[in-house]
Amino acid sequence: MPTALPPSRDVAVEASVFWLRFQKEIAGLLVAVLLAIVVWSGYRFYTDRRDSAAAAELAKAKTPEAYQGVIARYPSTPAAGSAYLLLAEAQRQQKKFADANVTLQRFIDANPKHEFVPSAYLAMAANLESMGKTDEALAMYQRVAANYPDNYAAPLAMISQVTLLKTQKRIEEARRICETILTKYRMPSEQQAVSVSDNRPQSMWAAEAMRQLRLLKPAGTPKPSAAAVKPAVPPMLAAPTPGAGPPVALPSAMPTKPK
Repeated sequence: MPTALPPSRDVAVEASVFWLRFQKEIAGLLVAVLLAIVVWSGYRFYTDRRDSAAAAELAKAKTPEAYQGVIARYPSTPAAGSAYLLLAEAQRQQKKFADANVTLQRFIDANPKHEFVPSAYLAMAANLESMGKTDEALAMYQRVAANYPDNYAAPLAMISQVTLLKTQKRIEEARRICETILTKYRMPSEQQAVSVSDNRPQSMWAAEAMRQLRLLKPAGTPKPSAAAVKPAVPPMLAAPTPGAGPPVALPSAMPTKPK
């Protein structure tokens, strides 16, 4: 069996020459790599300790002032994001809806990729609704449904639109949204009837949309007149009709005893 030939003397000489020529550069590169590893390890150690400290302080926070302290001391930690949401909820409980929306907007600005951003927009819309700004709330619900169609917040935003549209007497728009929900979020029994390849989620939102749809009055349904809703008077109690003859004597309920 042929054996591998040992490297020639020329290759060894070339390697030695290469090392002599570039030993400073190679050594510098190795030092840079080692420094990068040390810095990265130190940064991870620092961030881990900082995140742990922030989480511990958030666990003890119970007041809006404490939540603000977590945000101020640990602004770029996951605990700070949670503190924003808890602070906004506390402000909402105090009926400080405008302040709560400012807090939620700061949370969104600081964490644009956070998984709770759609929920923050929903909370802002609910606060606007509580302040009586129904048009702004409706517009925000519409943006949530359009910008996050595959998020859990989308059907909730659509149902919230139905409620506002009903108060504004925009029945046809409310009906169309309910029909859209029924199409996208089918009832469980309907899901079983479709093909296996149809993987649209089964959702309680379809049941809520069906309930809302039943409550909506059909378009063009006239309101009942006062005469139609007037309770019927029993014939015996009705006023006699002119020309109908003398009233007929009614038999006594109990027979009289003979004298």
